[in-house]
Amino acid sequence: MSEAQPTWLTQEAYDRMLAELEQLMTEGRHDIARRIQEAREEGDLKENGGYHAAKEEQGRIEARINRLEEILANSVVGDAPATHGVVEQGTVATVLLNGNETTFLLGSAEIAEGSDVTVYSPDSPIGQAILGHKIGEEVSYFAPNGREIKVSILKVEHFKG
Repeated sequence: MSEAQPTWLTQEAYDRMLAELEQLMTEGRHDIARRIQEAREEGDLKENGGYHAAKEEQGRIEARINRLEEILANSVVGDAPATHGVVEQGTVATVLLNGNETTFLLGSAEIAEGSDVTVYSPDSPIGQAILGHKIGEEVSYFAPNGREIKVSILKVEHFKG
């Protein structure tokens, strides 16, 4: 697999993710530590559902913290790139896929949080196939089941968030 590209983020998305990270690292961790301690005080941990639920939640919080730290550390913040008719990270592509026209943002799901746009990662098979290609070009990629899929790039737009 190719090396992952930096994640493009709007300033709004970056600020939202940074606030979530700070909340999880402070209040989130403090709250889950308190819940684990309270559950421990109830006694036998083997059959303590509250303890196990709190530990699972702690794992989810830590995984989200790690993901946010990774995204923020490897992000480029600013306006969406100018399209110039080329599919790039942070652009919205309209393609002909399996005979159907479909539109999606090529980037990170965090960029589009709060909108109804579909998002594909630049590291996904379709993302890797169309990245850097122009309107009017046809490319193909192999789906996980081994089937070759042809994609025609119809339109590339600036993501408006």
